[in-house]
Amino acid sequence: MDIPVYLVSGFLDAGKTNFINGILEDGFAREERTLLICCEEGEEEYNPKALDHVTVVTVEDEEDLKCSLLKAWEKEHKPRQVLIEYNGMWQMERLYREVLPANWVLYQIMTFVKADTFEVYAKNMGQLMMEKITNADLLVFNRCTPELRDSLRRRNLRMVNRRAEIYLENEDGSSEDYLTGDECPFDLTQDVIEIPDEDFGVWYVDVMDHPERYAGKLVHMKLLMCHSKKYPGIHCPGRFAMVCCENDIQFLGLIAKGVGLKDYENRDWIEVTARMAVEKHAAYQGKGPVMHVLSLGPCEKPAQDVVTF
Repeated sequence: MDIPVYLVSGFLDAGKTNFINGILEDGFAREERTLLICCEEGEEEYNPKALDHVTVVTVEDEEDLKCSLLKAWEKEHKPRQVLIEYNGMWQMERLYREVLPANWVLYQIMTFVKADTFEVYAKNMGQLMMEKITNADLLVFNRCTPELRDSLRRRNLRMVNRRAEIYLENEDGSSEDYLTGDECPFDLTQDVIEIPDEDFGVWYVDVMDHPERYAGKLVHMKLLMCHSKKYPGIHCPGRFAMVCCENDIQFLGLIAKGVGLKDYENRDWIEVTARMAVEKHAAYQGKGPVMHVLSLGPCEKPAQDVVTF
């Protein structure tokens, strides 16, 4: 049986324990047996009133955290889900490669950062800090002042991690989205903007929301050919995407123009270099992004052919 794993990472005093207390008090473990693995003991403690269905185990030394130990805990405690409060000084790659049993499925990585320590950690322990940032699905900078919020936004962390939800939590406990609407998840200064296979969904959302941002820019990516049935003669290559769950897979296509598109069949994989434009089209019910293809050719199907966000 697969066991979902929720990894809470960050350095000391980053707010990991407070977050875990919050989700436990909100009922995270109310109906499921939960194993909570504590790899770092700070000043805060787990709220005993929220531990009814939770078994807490502790690992003090990184070398003690082994797959055999986790399997023994699984056999003893029979958890239905696992929470790990991970030590910020430990490498996460070892956890992925060597420690987690095959049936322990990493569902979400949540990284917490005390905002006024970020620059120090990034400067002195850059590799450790950046792996926590780049692997996160949820990234929270807490205890932010207005100056710290501005500083973090100037770093454009979207360029480091394009998929994470990023929040800035203020000193009064309120929070705000890291994005203000002005940030771009891709480097627009490149001669040709490379759209990695795994980031097509991020690019699609951005180009649909801000088509003018890419007008005149060259882009390069792998796409699945599609010829529109609703608009005969119109080509709209794109990718299939899992929008919210496995039962909700949709095709995300964009209007494309250029010589050679008609030579490919539906569902052929093509590698495209195109210049983007903003044009009016019935498919968009107004203006939208249009790819003017400059070069294209057949290519292999990507390892991950269905896009996720």
